[in-house]
Amino acid sequence: MTESTTAPLDQLRFGIIGVGIIGQGHAKRLTSEAAPAALIAVADQNPEAAQKIAAEHGVEAAADVTALLAREDIDAVIIAVPSGLHAAVTIQALDAGKHVFLEKPIEVTVEAADRIRAAEQRSGKTLTIASQRRFAAENQFLKQIIDEGRLGRLTSATIEVPLWRSQEYYDSGAWRGTWKLDGGGALMNQGVHLVDLTLWLLGEVEELFAFTGLLAHERIEVEDTVTITARLKSGAQLTFQATTAAYGNLPIRMNLMGDAGSIVTENERVMHLHSRDGLELPEFTPRDILLEGLKDFVSAVQSGTAPLVSSAEARAAVAFIEAVYESGRTGAPVRPAALPAEV
Repeated sequence: MTESTTAPLDQLRFGIIGVGIIGQGHAKRLTSEAAPAALIAVADQNPEAAQKIAAEHGVEAAADVTALLAREDIDAVIIAVPSGLHAAVTIQALDAGKHVFLEKPIEVTVEAADRIRAAEQRSGKTLTIASQRRFAAENQFLKQIIDEGRLGRLTSATIEVPLWRSQEYYDSGAWRGTWKLDGGGALMNQGVHLVDLTLWLLGEVEELFAFTGLLAHERIEVEDTVTITARLKSGAQLTFQATTAAYGNLPIRMNLMGDAGSIVTENERVMHLHSRDGLELPEFTPRDILLEGLKDFVSAVQSGTAPLVSSAEARAAVAFIEAVYESGRTGAPVRPAALPAEV
């Protein structure tokens, strides 16, 4: 087994599996001055791509995933492969004794997410899923004031994710826009971050109804527009709209409304806050939320504590999305799949 690391003994040592756009971003962060850990090696199904990125960052390129996971000088891996391959690669990594930072979503079906969670439990290793919007200071402020009851009883929320993806975007990779590897469209691929954020802030969904459609793109299997209404277990009502067919630069918007206050954000920036008790906005320090998520994972591994984003929460986001797609197909209300008692 290869042992070539020059990382300090107390620093977590990483490998990256998948060196597409997302993987390349992680490589830059792990080789920056602000890096919370060391990058040792990368692997990709395209060996030439792995060699190119490895050379750019002064690390090694493993021959393949199996070779990377066999290295004793790698403690943890970042997995940035197509969504429908997450279970196979993540289970292999956990079974190899590596901690895993997994790109979103955890997988494209609840069944596959449950297989990942089973591997997590038997391995005893730390697993988290990239849900970086939780790490924005403004969203952590929202979480705090909701948990403290500063908005009173939450009664309703509207979430808007109006994005644009060109036809060229979908044509750029054979896996894009497929059920098997992308798992869905505007909601599973782009909207999942806001699904996670919504569930983190507002709690579990009791039942939902959805319309889905392919309205502005060709040659893909999945939706580019979805509109959802839902009833939360708290009794609050939710409207969630996501699309990749909104031409222009529109903001991602959250409106949270309670009987003692309301707050509106656009692209994380707080645009409106009004509360019965005169709640004031603090100063928000800009931060690299992707780096913050990585730091949280490193801290969890080193301290043996839970990361901010758990596999159970990531599964809940997929259960929500799976229910949306079922409702869109059947035209009936659907309840998201509950977490199995034994997992």
